[in-house]
Amino acid sequence: MKKKSIFSRFNNWFIFSLMTLVVVSIVIASTLVVNYLKKEEVKRVDILVSALKFQQEVKTPSLEIQALLLQIYSSNTTIPLIILDKNDQIMVHKNIPQDIENDPEQIVVLAKKMAKSYPSIEIKVPDGNNQFVYYDNSGILNNLQYFPFLLGIFVLSYFLFSFWFLRTVKKTDEGYLWAGLAKETAHQIGTPLSSMIGWMEIMKLDNPESEGVHEIEKDIERLRTISERFSKIGSVPELNDKNFNETIQENYDYLKTRISRKINFTLHQPTYTIFVPHNKILMSWVIENLVKNAVDAMKGQGNLLMTVFERNKNIIVEVKDDGSGMTKQQARSAFKPGYSTKKRGWGLGLSLAKRVVQEYHNGDIKIVQTEVGKGTTFRITIKKTEEEKA
Repeated sequence: MKKKSIFSRFNNWFIFSLMTLVVVSIVIASTLVVNYLKKEEVKRVDILVSALKFQQEVKTPSLEIQALLLQIYSSNTTIPLIILDKNDQIMVHKNIPQDIENDPEQIVVLAKKMAKSYPSIEIKVPDGNNQFVYYDNSGILNNLQYFPFLLGIFVLSYFLFSFWFLRTVKKTDEGYLWAGLAKETAHQIGTPLSSMIGWMEIMKLDNPESEGVHEIEKDIERLRTISERFSKIGSVPELNDKNFNETIQENYDYLKTRISRKINFTLHQPTYTIFVPHNKILMSWVIENLVKNAVDAMKGQGNLLMTVFERNKNIIVEVKDDGSGMTKQQARSAFKPGYSTKKRGWGLGLSLAKRVVQEYHNGDIKIVQTEVGKGTTFRITIKKTEEEKA
């Protein structure tokens, strides 16, 4: 597998940082624009109020001044404006919702509501019936106020997507790494295995009934199976095997003869045949990994129970040991690639087992119970087929 160059990784982070900077800049700029527009509208209202005050103070303005005052008043086509006297009688209103234009009570209610956003401006008149100007942001500006929040949600979504994307890329790279490692291992095992098969045939000619020869032949066949397992990682396996009992029984029989006699290894499974589409080679690998982990946890002695049963149209396989158990932190990290509590472990077994169950068999594998000093229970869950029990 070709390793990414440092320039390629730098370019990825540079693009990510640049996009982040652009999005954050847009949010800040939009907030500044909205605040600027608010101040500009307040200035326009101040100019309008100044014109109204001037009109009250000057009894006989010239035609030019009257035209200027009218132009200032007419130029306001967006800012809602209500002028009330001291008795809340409506003097003037402009740019308010059409549905309340002919309802004096609602206009007064709207004016009082406007006062919560901006304080009213008092205009003193000679007869003492002072007027009060109420105003609010224009409709466009009110809508723009939510724009920074929408951008904030967009930014949050952007960061979450980026986080998910980077994690996905990392997992994909790890997947390619493990798949490449597995295929290379299968290739390396193949050469000496072929030689061993040839020598085995020669040994069988000399002493065909030897028990040792038969046992070595079983181990060679197991090596052939292991090689096939590694070669299937990274490709989509065919789920042609159906008899799940047979797969479990074969693994139990093989592993029982190759683990410590100080371990009481027992198997409980239904007497009828369970039909589950699976790949026997890969599922055997999963079972073997769980059993070997249990044996290591018990340090070569203890009780190991493998149970197969049905629940809610699912087939469940549990592997329970009474070994050292795990802490909560260890249990959370058990299936992560590279994580291992063993000094010489690579931390690939459980990670690959999880991939086989989840990605290839559309099932689930997890730790359902563990306690330091009392043991651990692993559970595999796979959906069963709709076939009759045999």
